[in-house]
Amino acid sequence: MPLFYGWRVVAAAFVVLFTAYGAQYCFGVFFSAVLEEFRWSRASLGGVFSLYAFSYCVSGFPAGRLSDAWGPRRVIAAGGAILGGAMASMALVHALWQPYVIYGIVAAVGMGTAYVPCNSTVVKWFARSRGLAAGLANTGASAGTLVLPPLAQLAVTALGWRGAYVVFGAAVLAIVNAIAPLMRRDPESMGLHPDGAVAPAARPAPAAGLPLSAAVRTGAFWLLGAAYSATWIPVFIPLVHLVPLARDLGHSPLAAASAVSATGAGALLGRLAMGWVSDRVGRRPTLMFSMLVQAVAFTAFTAAHDLPALYATAFVFGFSYGTITTLFSSIVGDFFGHAEAGSLVGFLFMLAGSTAAWGPLAAGAIFDATGSYASAFVLAAGFNLLAAALLGACRPPRIPAARAPA
Repeated sequence: MPLFYGWRVVAAAFVVLFTAYGAQYCFGVFFSAVLEEFRWSRASLGGVFSLYAFSYCVSGFPAGRLSDAWGPRRVIAAGGAILGGAMASMALVHALWQPYVIYGIVAAVGMGTAYVPCNSTVVKWFARSRGLAAGLANTGASAGTLVLPPLAQLAVTALGWRGAYVVFGAAVLAIVNAIAPLMRRDPESMGLHPDGAVAPAARPAPAAGLPLSAAVRTGAFWLLGAAYSATWIPVFIPLVHLVPLARDLGHSPLAAASAVSATGAGALLGRLAMGWVSDRVGRRPTLMFSMLVQAVAFTAFTAAHDLPALYATAFVFGFSYGTITTLFSSIVGDFFGHAEAGSLVGFLFMLAGSTAAWGPLAAGAIFDATGSYASAFVLAAGFNLLAAALLGACRPPRIPAARAPA
């Protein structure tokens, strides 16, 4: 029996997310190297990632709509070229405004074609195993976060941060464009059904689900967006400021970069285990649990000073972060169907994800004002408690059944 093509889509999404997110979460490594050279404030350079987070989440909406309209292959390939070119161009930076343009805007547009098209495409290929498939695909992002930051630190040490940016940019461009052709739009386009069921005697029915125009008229849509906004406001704080925090505590550059890898290891476990769990106990309770775990992790960051405590806290944060980001597209598909999954995931990703822009900027400003990240971590924990409460109040709307073609 031939392998269901959906699993090839999962494998391709794994590689794209490994490459794109692994490169993205090397920012903290480059952040420290750039700070050492230019002596800019943490708030000013942290603002680059804040603009990046805003821009890449906003670009997720057009990327999702284009993925629905054109298919994910062209969208992902174009994004890989943009992201890789922008990262290589970071080697030319000499003034503060330049990373705002090159990384904060151009790289963000390229990155916006990774998460939404990959995840919304996986959602279309699976129903019963949606959580498991999304979890396996998104382990790519976790594996990239685990593997690439230490490699980035070694590259910075050997080549300088400018040379390392060129190498990483070229690798992103080449790998993403090699893999993108495997990303097929949906099972219906290949005469299949989600999860691999084939109906030889009849064409698959059209995909069921609410269009974006109908979904935005439901309370569930906005409540789900509010819950994700609350959990994503602080989500990038550790991923941007963890390396500088570890350096402040007296740890070596490589040990500090490895703290980001601990986040990736936790996210890898969260995505693998909790995607499968969510298929059995439900997406909403799994997500609420993960938001509470994330609140605990943010609180623990205020007291983590030695390397074992720092790595353990980063691991727990990564576990919750990985679960929440992985199941986002799946719960959108559960609530609203997958007929316009790219547009729905993209719109909510734009709405909720763009709030993550404020986290690194605010944390940098708090540090510059107080000399500590403690207040930022306490606020982050509070946002996750709010997110769990909002999600607990959210219920899916009724979706009309799709009719088979005559």
